[in-house]
Amino acid sequence: MDRSLFLGTPPRAGAARAFSQFYGAADSWLAAQMARQWQRPLLILLPNARDVEEWQREWRFFAPDLPAPLIFPDREILPYDRLAPPADATATRLATLAALPEWRGVCLAPLSAVLQRLPPRSFLDQHAFVLAVGDHLSPEGFRQRLIDAGYRNVSEVSEAGELAWRGGIIDLFPSGSTLPYRIELFDTVVESIRAFDPETQRTLQKVERVSLLPAREVPVDAAALQEFRSRFRARFSGDPQRAEIYRTASRGQVPQGAEHYLPLFFPQSSHLLMHFAKDGIVFLPPGLETSARHIRQDWQERHEERAHDTAYPILPPDELLLTPGEWEDILHGRALVHGQTEGDGERLLTAPLPDLHGTPEAPLAALDVFLRHLPTEGRVILAAESPGRQEALSERLGKAGLLPVRVHDWPEFLAGTERIAITVAPLERGLLIKENGQVRLALISEAQIFGDRVFAQRRSAHARQRSIEGLVRDLGDLQPDDPVTHEEYGIGRFQGMATPFAAQGDINEYVVLEYANGDLVYVPADHLDRITRYVGNGATEPVLSRLGSNHWEKAKAKARQKAIDAATELLDIYARRAARAGRAFPAPDDAYWEFVSRFPFEETPDQQQAIDAVISDMTSPHPMDRLVCGDVGFGKTEVALRAAFLAAHGGTQVAVLVPTTLLAQQHYKNFQDRCAGLPLRVEVLSRFQSAKAHKQVLAAVAAGEVNILIGTHRLLQKDVTFHDLGLLILDEEHRFGVRQKERIKALRAEVDILTLTATPIPRTLNLSLAGLRDLSIIATPPQRRQPVRTFVQIWDDATVVEACQREMHRGGQVYFLHNEVRDIERMATTLRRLLPDARLRVAHGQMPESELEAVMLDFYHQRFDILLSTTIIESGIDNPHANTILINRADKFGLAQLHQLRGRVGRSHQRAYAYLFTPDPRAMSDDARRRLDAIQSLEDLGVGFALASHDLEIRGAGELLGEEQSGHMDEIGFTLFMEWLNDAVEAIRAGRDPHSLEDRRASGPEIHLNTPALIPDDYLPDVHLRLQFYKRLSDVRSDAAIGEIMVEMIDRFGPIPAPTRTLLCQTQLRLLATQIGIERIDAGPAGARLQFAAENQVAPEKIRLLATWSGYGGAVLLGYC
Repeated sequence: MDRSLFLGTPPRAGAARAFSQFYGAADSWLAAQMARQWQRPLLILLPNARDVEEWQREWRFFAPDLPAPLIFPDREILPYDRLAPPADATATRLATLAALPEWRGVCLAPLSAVLQRLPPRSFLDQHAFVLAVGDHLSPEGFRQRLIDAGYRNVSEVSEAGELAWRGGIIDLFPSGSTLPYRIELFDTVVESIRAFDPETQRTLQKVERVSLLPAREVPVDAAALQEFRSRFRARFSGDPQRAEIYRTASRGQVPQGAEHYLPLFFPQSSHLLMHFAKDGIVFLPPGLETSARHIRQDWQERHEERAHDTAYPILPPDELLLTPGEWEDILHGRALVHGQTEGDGERLLTAPLPDLHGTPEAPLAALDVFLRHLPTEGRVILAAESPGRQEALSERLGKAGLLPVRVHDWPEFLAGTERIAITVAPLERGLLIKENGQVRLALISEAQIFGDRVFAQRRSAHARQRSIEGLVRDLGDLQPDDPVTHEEYGIGRFQGMATPFAAQGDINEYVVLEYANGDLVYVPADHLDRITRYVGNGATEPVLSRLGSNHWEKAKAKARQKAIDAATELLDIYARRAARAGRAFPAPDDAYWEFVSRFPFEETPDQQQAIDAVISDMTSPHPMDRLVCGDVGFGKTEVALRAAFLAAHGGTQVAVLVPTTLLAQQHYKNFQDRCAGLPLRVEVLSRFQSAKAHKQVLAAVAAGEVNILIGTHRLLQKDVTFHDLGLLILDEEHRFGVRQKERIKALRAEVDILTLTATPIPRTLNLSLAGLRDLSIIATPPQRRQPVRTFVQIWDDATVVEACQREMHRGGQVYFLHNEVRDIERMATTLRRLLPDARLRVAHGQMPESELEAVMLDFYHQRFDILLSTTIIESGIDNPHANTILINRADKFGLAQLHQLRGRVGRSHQRAYAYLFTPDPRAMSDDARRRLDAIQSLEDLGVGFALASHDLEIRGAGELLGEEQSGHMDEIGFTLFMEWLNDAVEAIRAGRDPHSLEDRRASGPEIHLNTPALIPDDYLPDVHLRLQFYKRLSDVRSDAAIGEIMVEMIDRFGPIPAPTRTLLCQTQLRLLATQIGIERIDAGPAGARLQFAAENQVAPEKIRLLATWSGYGGAVLLGYC
């Protein structure tokens, strides 16, 4: 217990205690003491969502021994928004409401959420229940109950509130749960319940029971919608059919924004304190009165703006929010604790901390003075933001003769006796406690010393591992009329799947392809390895092949020869590089593993694979040329950090080349942080530096005193001389100009190269897929990261206001991108007119360096709301609080650039939004429209790789080896050309004739088993999922891979039906037939006929033995498997 504060008895119901002198983190410190000493439920009301996040961090520091608080978040939508709240926000709210009556700990809630009217307790009780193994249920009744509770039917669950139903298997992501569950029924009995990973869809563990809550805050069953319509007619005059929300409800659908009609769904509503324990204490920190006024004013203004929209009639604020009088009555009967900065309450022993910011030349000067003037009984704890920064701060203090002792948290500090301590805690606010006018305890955060902070998000250890080929060749998202290439028939259009007839007694599923003149080809689903997605030049629609014509054969022959020629040329280029003896760096030692231990997260599987591949490359005698492709914020920097350490620790220098000054500064901080306390010197060449500093850094680099140098293309200039450069790290290579690329090309022949990118340029992607550059993909998002919702539309003042207000309403910040410096101030005037209460600043590359840096730091520290800037923000700004970006004239940007800009937001668990404003679509070029369609359609996380493929479609595939090859690629499609190129590269490397590979898939064995071999649609109804599994089975090259697919299917969809088991056996048979040289198999109840190729791997006597052997037993089919 903190002896500096003894609180005595808690207030009784209807009574209040007041405390004054709240400075810094005094409110959360006091709350921790209340929870610990009074041991009563504690509801803490906070001004906004940003304060909730800050309190969560402070709670972990002040009260690590107490349970983590429940959170009741805001809905994260603006008043009268016509959007549904994010699923995770709704799930958290409902889970908190369900738990709150019995909760004996702390609950944190922003005032905006507390003032909202909520569904009554009876709604939760009616729709919440526990499902356990052994329970009996009606499958159809259970399904309807879930739908009535707001669960949405999907083909594959990925977020809370979703439901996938496949016969006896139910996938369900309960509201408020961290994981989804797979429920397996045997007739009407719950046979098993398994938690599974929403990314991989694979089982994690078995459980005995699962608690289910409703997925919406309003009921969605037919009776509830009927009640809503009845109350709507009574509440609003005029024809209800004119209102879109009424028409939607009349169709039996839940309207978007239904939460703003909540009183029309229930006879009576509730509020948060009705769910809170009767003996609980409500804590009201300073600032709530002002926040309440702003909330009500915001609702009133939004109501006035929309009240005259007859197509969307709305309720007044007092019907959706508690009125001031109601709020006063509610609090009147509660045990209260008031907080105020000044006043007549019980005075805390806290005081404001002095200004501890140093100067750039002496950043710790003010702190040093404070520490040296501590009284004898005074004690100080410093909070660093990460282990690396703790190391760096300890080292700097040690040089000043101050040696802080490391502790874990506040309770450990209080239990000790050290005068100066240091801990790792990402805090913003500090705390100063005095006795008799003398400092007794002080908490000083790193932000109060240096003015910057970096908060990290733990990444999930469970991740979907996506193969390179799968990302590029996946057919699972094909839509009708999408162009594809079949190796035998040519370019056609995908028209779906069918089971039209039984060929020779077989019942299979077929992919339907349409060719010229409307001709159809039915391709057996086990032959999908012969189909590839067509990617051409993007300028024109592909010409469909004509069946029976020899044009396709001629086009194939020309393109195959060009692929062989290209492979020979590429191999020659890379053979010359490989012939050079590379530098083999020492294998990782104890120092390396100590460096790795500083990484505060768990590596994701594909991140670890990328790291292992880089280490393997660097420790081999061959030169490294590896591309690491991963979306923004997915962990590429950590791969670079470990490579840089291995090279620098091995005695060579490292150059980190980045496209922008801001990114150079960010990398510099990251590298400096991780290398703190190590015998490694990290420097940066930046235009934020003085000429004198530049000169000193260059001299140190030439002398070998700098181990890691970070900078823009300034590193490529002639006056930069390295003593012994061993590793070059390139970040976003496609952002550099022609001259820089030529210099990089020269360096590529001399040192190891590691390239990092979120969207590889097509040429780089092509070389990687051809196996000529090593490629690693990091496709795993951080835990709880959500895709960015992307809107493309014509400029609209109302949308601009709504998007910005929504973000500021939840405590966040906004990027507004306007890429014209000449009139950026005019845009600033427009935005200030539209958003008079917003704090707005401008940033662009023509500003003085010091001014630009100051603006960026102030934005990072949330000192203003909207950053209006040019594309200077494209790389290097990592701000988890900015989750909305608006891009003006988005049609002027390239696809990779739009992807990078969109990646500036969505770096926390909150839903992020991107608004891309364009002129009228009729005024845009076809390429611009295709780019915007692509960026809008690819909202999934980790789509940088897919965007590169879309870029190929839009820009054409001519970048591979120049325009000469592009015509041949257009005739057969880029994907097939790349496969042939890859085949040719492999053949030439292995010393085989690449011409012998012609029609390698087309000449695969024909197998007819006279029995159904397919995935029935009643087993797997979703056609795209079926297509994915057919494609995977047609591509497998080992029995082990078939076994893995079988296990996954059983796990996800239940016991495999006989036709699917036959399909798996047929796939095994195809592998065996290919291996030993069988061209065709015809089998049935009477036996089987095998047709061997002229060249096969079976001795004649063994064929005769096979013909006379009768040891299969059972079904003929099983014998062949």
